[in-house]
Amino acid sequence: MRRSLERYTIPCTQCQAGQMHQHFITYFTWLGDELITVPDFPAWICDVCGHREYDPAALNQLSLILSPNAGRPVSRSRGIPQRKTDKKGQRPSRP
Repeated sequence: MRRSLERYTIPCTQCQAGQMHQHFITYFTWLGDELITVPDFPAWICDVCGHREYDPAALNQLSLILSPNAGRPVSRSRGIPQRKTDKKGQRPSRP
């Protein structure tokens, strides 16, 4: 899979002169007070200006993994709907 992606390039969104190639680099992020490093993270890097764009699908997966609620059950309690008792907007009855 890596071989086919290495040959694919896109124009740089920053300088518009270079080509962005996919590389696998170490990604750094903070989780609270902890520095997290992710090796072999997919990123697109410009060969002229060095601009980096991280793979959106990989960023999404990483944010799901690092979410503070990851692994916790989701509360899906549903209450009984309450009837609105707002009398605003009602017309007075006619005699």
